Amino acid sequence: MKTRTLGTDLEVSELGLGCMGMSFSYGPAADTQEMIALIRDAVERGVTFFDTAQVYGPFVNEELVGEALEPVRDRVVIATKFGWDLEGVKVGERALGLDSRPETIKRTADDSLRRLRTDRIDLYYQHRVDPNVPIEEVAGAVKELIAAGKVRHFGLSEAGAQTIRRAHAVQPVAALQSEYSLWWREPEEAILPVLEELGIGFVPFSPLGKGFLTGAIDESTTFADDDFRNTVPRFDAEARATNRAFVELLTAVAERKGATPAQIALAWILAQKPWFVPIPGTTKPHRLEENVAAAKVELTPDDLAEIEDAQLTAEGARYSEAAQRMIDR
Repeated sequence: MKTRTLGTDLEVSELGLGCMGMSFSYGPAADTQEMIALIRDAVERGVTFFDTAQVYGPFVNEELVGEALEPVRDRVVIATKFGWDLEGVKVGERALGLDSRPETIKRTADDSLRRLRTDRIDLYYQHRVDPNVPIEEVAGAVKELIAAGKVRHFGLSEAGAQTIRRAHAVQPVAALQSEYSLWWREPEEAILPVLEELGIGFVPFSPLGKGFLTGAIDESTTFADDDFRNTVPRFDAEARATNRAFVELLTAVAERKGATPAQIALAWILAQKPWFVPIPGTTKPHRLEENVAAAKVELTPDDLAEIEDAQLTAEGARYSEAAQRMIDR
């Protein structure tokens, strides 16, 4: 697989692997040994960029990623995230709220290093902007961790343009991770121009629309009780029926290209900018194979124009009201 560069010098595979769904948020956790095998299969397929977070589980996803990648640690880039109050929280419990105080960042970095079975975190994101802590203090804390050799690069997640600028002035930001896909393009308005200006990489999560853009979900699909998509307005049955227009468009292009809708959705992101690195997640080996193969799908200017000219707009909000309040804009 080809590589791309985030920031000035963080080289990663052009497609990463989002590991959250292996143990958190999309229903019951998958089998640990099966997920270890899947992660190692991804490495053999050329994936070098793996994404996790303290809050996934909580904690168990970092442990899974650490165990899976320990034998190949020097071949891969591991990204994790801080920024939640997890003091005393047990596996399966909710975070107590946001907490990006410098002392919390430094303490939980050591916890992440232990769980990840490594001596450095390659990319350390603030998971959500904490309105109670100036971003300059957050960036300063990560800068100290970088100086200590515990962290290599600083990242932000779902941060607004002014927050990005202020953080970058204290400690250069290598990457911003935010939701981005054919059915969620808001970052194009104010965020992506800032990233391009400052030389910051972009890591789209949910590049397949939380599974919807694969074509495997329709208005009759049901989710497990603990699948967070049950709380997402965009996944209401009526919204799903309307949003099938995205799948129909992707399918039409895919049939011409000898590809799948998911592959076209990923190829579309890769075609936007050379500093975009999507991180589709999966728990299924055949989906991993499908996603990795998307890197070989080349969309022509006509293909891209067809997708653009459709001017589709998704029905329904992408998050619940409570989750949306945590997004910094």
